[in-house]
Amino acid sequence: MVIVRLAKSGAKKNPYYFITVADSRKPRDGAFIERLGFFNPSAKGSEERMRFNIERLDHWIAQGAQLSDKVNELAKDARLSSDELHEKLERKKDRRQKKKDLIKAKKVAELEAQAKEAEEAKAEEAATEEAPAEEEAPAEEAATEEAPAEEAATEEAPAEEEAPAEEAVTEEASAEEAATEEAPAEEEAPTEESEEESSDDEKK
Repeated sequence: MVIVRLAKSGAKKNPYYFITVADSRKPRDGAFIERLGFFNPSAKGSEERMRFNIERLDHWIAQGAQLSDKVNELAKDARLSSDELHEKLERKKDRRQKKKDLIKAKKVAELEAQAKEAEEAKAEEAATEEAPAEEEAPAEEAATEEAPAEEAATEEAPAEEEAPAEEAVTEEASAEEAATEEAPAEEEAPTEESEEESSDDEKK
């Protein structure tokens, strides 16, 4: 089968293509039957972008030749006037630029989202680290408050122990005084008894 396709030529980063009529069984860049023109996608300024022999193309189409997708697109461009082709290329250029801008905006949005997530994660970590510190501070204050309370309790305990001792001493002193008062009374009682005995003897 005969096919009209592009055969690559030129440098690696500066490709250049010939529009060729060739046997479909042959390698793309191999032997060909006829060249119908060329296509230079890297053309700039006044450089010629494409040259296409449309008459010979129509001849081969009439002979049953098939067109590759890219050659079919180039053939449509070749049938346009220079102004129409220029407008088409400008529209195509605008679409490419919009697509690039859209991809760029999407990447920027993704980077901003990642940065925001990183900041939120960092803030959460900081909050998590601060929370235990705040919990430990009241615990230390409570321990500090308990320490004076324990000291006060320790001071009160001896005072309470001394109070019963003082009461015991007071009770002992009272008991001694009571004993002292009872002793003269007991001494006076025998004296009275002796006086009674003397009076009885006199009566006898």
